[in-house]
Amino acid sequence: MTSSEAAPYRSRFRRVPEVVGKRGRSGWARMTSGFFQAVQMTVAAVGAYVIAERLLGHQGPIFAATAALVSLGYAKGGLRYRRVLEVSIGCTLGIVMGDLLIQVLGHGEWQAALVLLLSLLLARFLDNGAIFTTQMGLQSVLVVLLPPSQDGVFARSFDAVVGCLCALLLAYVIPQDPRREPRQDLSKLIVEFTQVLTDCSRAVSDTDSRLAWHALVRARQTQPLVDSVRSGLTASREIAHASPLHRRHRREIDDLSESIRYVDLAVRNSRVFARRLASVLNRVSLSDDAVASLSEALADLSDAILSLDHTFSASHPQTRESYLRQTRNELISVAGRLEPGLMGVRTMEGEALVLLIRPLVVDLLESTGLTHEEAIRYLPTLGGR
Repeated sequence: MTSSEAAPYRSRFRRVPEVVGKRGRSGWARMTSGFFQAVQMTVAAVGAYVIAERLLGHQGPIFAATAALVSLGYAKGGLRYRRVLEVSIGCTLGIVMGDLLIQVLGHGEWQAALVLLLSLLLARFLDNGAIFTTQMGLQSVLVVLLPPSQDGVFARSFDAVVGCLCALLLAYVIPQDPRREPRQDLSKLIVEFTQVLTDCSRAVSDTDSRLAWHALVRARQTQPLVDSVRSGLTASREIAHASPLHRRHRREIDDLSESIRYVDLAVRNSRVFARRLASVLNRVSLSDDAVASLSEALADLSDAILSLDHTFSASHPQTRESYLRQTRNELISVAGRLEPGLMGVRTMEGEALVLLIRPLVVDLLESTGLTHEEAIRYLPTLGGR
């Protein structure tokens, strides 16, 4: 093999430590973020097993542990209590159905196939959830394939009920802090959002349309983060309104839900702006004053959004209010400059860029708690000096 042929392999080999490090960091992040759920699942599974074995007197009640484990599971977003209840019902019905049919059909491979088919059809009749169907089919076929229980006909069904009740109890009484995941996802979204505006600022100052296109691509890739925040807040509202432990956080979660609506609108506006900016930089030369003022406004807007991230992540009400005032003042400072004449913009294309920034800033001001009417008052009148 020649040196030129070996070069790509050497390049890949040099990237191995970087890839391994990245995988290690992401794995560690997943492990630490899922630690509470892992403890919760462990307590539910072992607790259900102990209850079924020592209180009910069952021998090796493995279905109690498995029912608790699959009912809680690792879940991100969605309706957590509904999910736990859905999986619990599916798991229990599957075991009950297996216990019933085993008395009629007996044990065997064809019996297992028939029980599985009937369980899956019944699950689809009762609910269209994939998890519900999977758990009902899995548990029913296990009942048929495993040796009969020595504790009676419906012993395994009672074990499943115990496991599911333990899972529901832990999910209700000791849920995860409902603010944690939305804050983490919102922080990731805001970091990406600030990078979009920073890239746009650099694209203006360097007259680099390619960098503007990169900002557009990055802005388009933020939609999964927005969806993740929204689904996480749906679950968080459910936990905060149902769990006695976290009801005091309802106001904060409601505020986050209201803020993300306007942050989403601002992110969407940034995509429109980045696309327009790339087109303008390809076709028009902006004046030096316009370049300096536009670049500065976008950079200051990026800094203001970082302050918004501090607002959302602060847990103490007074700290949160302090960051909120700081963010609002920074946004007001940017808003007051958004008039083409004041920014030295003389071309129609440059004016269009300023007009696209204005609704973005209004959305961000509304995310800080201002009404639409209050937010637009901080924008200068078009054509004014």
